Amino acid sequence: MPPPDDLILSLREALGLSPGNLALRVHLGEVLLRNGNSADAEKEFRQALSQSPSHEGAKLGLAEAFCLQGKTSAALALLEGWLAQGNPPARAWLWAARANLDDGKVSEAERCYRMAVGKDPALADPALELRLRGGAEGGNPEPALKGPARPQGGETWEIPPDLGALERPALDFSDVGGMEKLKEEIRHKIIHPLEHPEIHRAYGKKIGGGILMYGPPGCGKTYLARATAGQVKAGFMSVGIHEVLNMYLGQSERNLHDVFETARGNAPCVLFFDEVDALAANRSDMRQSAGRQLINQFLSELDGVGSDNEGVLILAATNAPWHLDAAFRRPGRFDRILFVPPPDEPAREAIFRIVLKGKPVADIDYQKLARASEGFSGADIKAAVDGAVEAKLREAIQSGKPSPLATRDLLAAAKSARYSAKEWFATARNYALYSNQGGIYDDILAYLKL
Repeated sequence: MPPPDDLILSLREALGLSPGNLALRVHLGEVLLRNGNSADAEKEFRQALSQSPSHEGAKLGLAEAFCLQGKTSAALALLEGWLAQGNPPARAWLWAARANLDDGKVSEAERCYRMAVGKDPALADPALELRLRGGAEGGNPEPALKGPARPQGGETWEIPPDLGALERPALDFSDVGGMEKLKEEIRHKIIHPLEHPEIHRAYGKKIGGGILMYGPPGCGKTYLARATAGQVKAGFMSVGIHEVLNMYLGQSERNLHDVFETARGNAPCVLFFDEVDALAANRSDMRQSAGRQLINQFLSELDGVGSDNEGVLILAATNAPWHLDAAFRRPGRFDRILFVPPPDEPAREAIFRIVLKGKPVADIDYQKLARASEGFSGADIKAAVDGAVEAKLREAIQSGKPSPLATRDLLAAAKSARYSAKEWFATARNYALYSNQGGIYDDILAYLKL
């Protein structure tokens, strides 16, 4: 192999002859990183991303270059947007852990590290673990990673005491704008069995079961799950993937079992899994046995093997149903799969009314706002309202006189707001057209009028 400087020179000459060669440019960036030249590596990765904004290798390389130069804010800006979409690679979570730790966000760094190791145990980094525990010089004096450093001999695991926290939501379906078809499905599957248990038992039907909600981010899946628990006055447990995944062998399965046991002990209870594809990914995509074991544990808990799931109502949400293992869609598990699209016009009007409740407004034309926000998710609408409020605050600071929000303010904010579901539908359309065995994505085709 040539010396590093000669290799870099050769790669630069090759790029001069073929500047559009994306793989070559990313390779040059990686060589520059290994040679300690992170500033030049950053330039190459930026150029690669200008050619292909979704290139994973270029994104990972740029995140690493940012971290090595101490550009923590830039690294987090790149990684947080990436992690919020789809199913990023395990190394993205690892660099997010390092960037958050450099930024002083120890608990978030811990969560990201657990995600990285949960997806790929080969990424375990003892030096990073030491920093997370506060063992490195100048580190946080409080350990971020709970539990023993490594299991020794016959040591038992300690379940985190806050795992599976139970709450009683105050909101109900009246607080959810639109989604009438989804509400009706949930009433049929969850609410009616709880309100009329004797009728269901007469037909030998258990109270419980699962519903999987999928769709673009920000369309109210989590909010609807919380409202479902409030509607039936049941307990509610929102389980994040960071609460289950653990770097130590066997602990993730124990955490998951503990969550289900808590729900069973507090029935009727709505158990909600957000980003469920991270816990229930397709086993054929996995190289590590740890992920397969967790999925098998999840399936056993859904089936109630060794336990009774009577009264446990399981809701799950995902932005990427195509990454979910097919075994979860079997009857008796998540046997209702519901598409949660961006809200229609009446729903957008209702969401505007809910979001603007309690804010100073003057003669708002809600119908006009609903028409102007075609394709917006609930989160997009909230972001537009927040943008209008911020503009009004700046105006009030300059004039010294506050004024209420008007329709024109909200229309201006909606015009400049980002339509967040566009990228999701670009991906979903391909799955709906070319990987739609059994018609699971027919609702997407109907929504897109294909």
